[in-house]
Amino acid sequence: MSQTLNKPDPYNGLRRAEPTLPSTAYHDPEAYRRDIEAIWYRNWVLVCRSAEIAEPLSFRTVRIGGQEIVVVRDETGTLRAFHNTCRHRGAQLCRESEGRLKARLITCPYHAWSYSLRGDLVRVPSKTLPEGFDRSDYPLYSVALEEWRGFVFVNLAETPGAPLAESFDRESGDLSNWPLENLVAGHVFRTALKCNWKVFWENFNECLHCPGVHKHLSALVPIYGRGLMARHDDPEWALHADNDAAEFSGGLRSGAETWSEDGCAHGPLFPGLSERDRAAGQTYVMNLPSMFVVGHVDYVRCVRLSPLGPEETELTAEWLFLPEQLAAPGFDIANIVDFGIRVLEEDADVCELNQRGLRSARHDRGVLMPEEYDIHRFHNWVRDQHARHDD
Repeated sequence: MSQTLNKPDPYNGLRRAEPTLPSTAYHDPEAYRRDIEAIWYRNWVLVCRSAEIAEPLSFRTVRIGGQEIVVVRDETGTLRAFHNTCRHRGAQLCRESEGRLKARLITCPYHAWSYSLRGDLVRVPSKTLPEGFDRSDYPLYSVALEEWRGFVFVNLAETPGAPLAESFDRESGDLSNWPLENLVAGHVFRTALKCNWKVFWENFNECLHCPGVHKHLSALVPIYGRGLMARHDDPEWALHADNDAAEFSGGLRSGAETWSEDGCAHGPLFPGLSERDRAAGQTYVMNLPSMFVVGHVDYVRCVRLSPLGPEETELTAEWLFLPEQLAAPGFDIANIVDFGIRVLEEDADVCELNQRGLRSARHDRGVLMPEEYDIHRFHNWVRDQHARHDD
């Protein structure tokens, strides 16, 4: 590579034919168990939006692998998270997926042990207490929780390795100019993908499939139609370094403003976006293993993953808007949502296609092409997560 000319390496160092993860990593129950323990139980995981638990005493229960967590907003407005487990004999505390507590207590429906919303055990209805029993020894099992711009993350590690702010992908874009905290969900799409969670992330991290799979998206984002994700993915990018046409720059086709069926924005554009923000067409922020957010000029899209088994993954997508956009007469949300769902369903189809083929007894592992450098980076992240867990 020509460092002397200060040219970016289009493939980020992926020059050799690097092997993929072994096929068993995508369907073997033991490999799945190791993923859950090494990755999903030790990293920050997106569980919901802050607005979904807006009122004091409101709660949601969420499942991460085999663990069920309750997220509750206490009487002071602070969000807290606990394992959904009573310290008495381990009963489930909250049976509903969401709701509002009737009092400033979490009370076990089995034997009525009660806890404050800070997790302290405050009431045991037994007639007598055993000698040496101290309520302070039996608080709820707390779970680390942090908020990022209206999104709620939890980390099941007893001591998270790093704060949430340090867990975002280093290649993520900058959404500082988007009003994320003020947005509300206009539409939610949820589906179960018949594939391992890693298959989804691999598909997300390359665009070799885009020309054949995403016809409409490739027409909207012409560089995708070339099988590339960004300008410097082209080994001959320097020949077009000063050409801002969409097929080279990575922006939207001429005349388009956003990801929608007709390419038109619906409602006012977000105030405060820079010219660069508007020209980008799509700005991604990613936080492995559970989410990515995409900023468009008139809305934001969030996609969240949750593993359900070795070969099944729940996907939840939300389209977020300013409240006044949704309330405007004639607002055509379908023009935006239908386009996004089509792209997700196309991705789901090829992810499931990929998963089925990985069951071949002859296919030990695959090989990566230079354009799949971000998959190589993802695989190294997975390997590193396992190595840290095994130490």
